[in-house]
Amino acid sequence: MAALPTTMTVIGIKEPGGPEALVPEQRPVPKPGDGEILVRVRAAGVNRPDVVQRKGLYPPPPGAPDIPGLEIAGEIAALGPGVKRWKEGDRVMALVAGGGYGEYCVAHASHTLAVSGLPFEEAAAVPETFFTVWHNVFERGALKEGETLLVHGGSSGIGTTAIQLAKQFGARVIATAGSQEKCDACVKLGADLAINYKTDDFVAKTKAFTDKKGAEVILDMVGGDYIERNYEAAAVEGRIVQIAFMGPSKATVDFRRLMLKRLHHTGSTLRSRSTEDKAAIARAVEDKVLPLLAAGKVKPVMFKTFPLADAKDAHALMESSAHIGKIVLTV
Repeated sequence: MAALPTTMTVIGIKEPGGPEALVPEQRPVPKPGDGEILVRVRAAGVNRPDVVQRKGLYPPPPGAPDIPGLEIAGEIAALGPGVKRWKEGDRVMALVAGGGYGEYCVAHASHTLAVSGLPFEEAAAVPETFFTVWHNVFERGALKEGETLLVHGGSSGIGTTAIQLAKQFGARVIATAGSQEKCDACVKLGADLAINYKTDDFVAKTKAFTDKKGAEVILDMVGGDYIERNYEAAAVEGRIVQIAFMGPSKATVDFRRLMLKRLHHTGSTLRSRSTEDKAAIARAVEDKVLPLLAAGKVKPVMFKTFPLADAKDAHALMESSAHIGKIVLTV
């Protein structure tokens, strides 16, 4: 392995603000600690939490770098003490707590997966998104074969992944999206019904599609008035899983439906979870999802890639919501 450089280019946040707050900086190349690897980053996924962090509303957890970026793909450049599974030069993708927008990034060995033949750009679109969907739809939401999943934001990175995985495991899928083009994309990916939330009532459409029964699992990233409407759209014993708030995080809700339908309303974030929690999700994704990725049965839906230096343009695109699928930075 060639000697590592001492400095690298990263995208830092000059001060909280708009996309123009993202600026290239020179930083020291980090050193992997116990159980960690150093990855020569070839591509990094762009996610909503990066945008929220840039605005100053989502600080990195203690010990994590202040550089944005939660998922990466590349080659292992160095191993920290105690790493047995990987070797230098391995092609990997990893979930990280920050630091993805840089030429090198430290990842925990247990949060790392083999790239398994995917191009680096696609591999970088897997960890944050597939970990989030697997944990929330299948572990927290306990989606089963024959049940119906209602996924909001069906054309997002999370939504396109949830549609594909739910179909692979035998569920029916209803997706909501904000345009006919996005609805068509959801159906093409396998959604049984796509609802344009700007022109149709997703509660009424969900009820009609399920013979008045409702959806057994609802994946929501909107919040606000969707919370009460999700309770209406849910089946008896339904599970509603909250993973973000594109709208308000506070709402006035009539909770009688929660009791009458015996609903479960749960939620989670990924970034602040313990190393052990993330490792357990990584193993589950490796067992259940990587074979599907390797066989081409599911794949990240790629919208656009940008060079690392143009991270501000990638963020502007994400905030426009004009994309269908994933936005990725290439290094």
